[in-house]
Amino acid sequence: MLLAIDIGNTNTVIGIYNGNRLIHHWRLRTEKDATEDEFLLLIKNLFASEGAKMETITGIIISCVVPPMINIANSFCSRYLHHQPIFVDSETFADMPILYDNPKEVGADRIVNAVAAFHKYRTSLVVVDFGTATTFDCISEDGAYLGGAISPGILISSEALFQKASKLPRVEIFASPKRVIAKDTISSMNAGIIYGYAGLVDGIVRRIKKELTPAPKVIATGGLAELMEKESETIEAVEPHLTLEGLRIIYDKVRKK
Repeated sequence: MLLAIDIGNTNTVIGIYNGNRLIHHWRLRTEKDATEDEFLLLIKNLFASEGAKMETITGIIISCVVPPMINIANSFCSRYLHHQPIFVDSETFADMPILYDNPKEVGADRIVNAVAAFHKYRTSLVVVDFGTATTFDCISEDGAYLGGAISPGILISSEALFQKASKLPRVEIFASPKRVIAKDTISSMNAGIIYGYAGLVDGIVRRIKKELTPAPKVIATGGLAELMEKESETIEAVEPHLTLEGLRIIYDKVRKK
């Protein structure tokens, strides 16, 4: 079975594949100071919660945008799983040309999302990923990664508002606002954050569509994708496991070489 891990700045997503089927998956907070032994305890507990066994893992693929975690993850996999992981970078998946000025600048998670999205839809695409940053990745109709846009993520923006405005409380983003003209501070912040980001998404997507032909299909992924899809006028589909699926696709391709 395949262990797929996406290590982001805020969250780490872990999945186990049996062939093409995702049988277990977890989303947890990224602990940047964790040791390989702490990583072992975490993985063992997650596996035990689902009745999975570490001994069944036959391959590992990782996308990581947190440099200190690369050595930790590599040491954990080599020492405790006895497999050398594949780390995704701009050269891992040659089937998707990366048309960035410097392809090495493209984050592994953005590459993985683009691969998975094109593999499923086979058309021009915009992939909106609601992570630590909100990213917009554009794929051409023939499967080339074109580039995109990056904006501050929803949660870090709301956290900055809490930290810099003395009288504003920290808010948790869980549900859509009931109205724009809110009657209390928390509801006002929630409305501003959710509707503000929906407007940001729609505004950027509409500008992308002026530059990209044919008109791209717009899909979303990330922790807040389902919530934002309800408020956005341009998001057409949500793919909650897009990153894990991209990791599986890349692993299968690399393994066949």
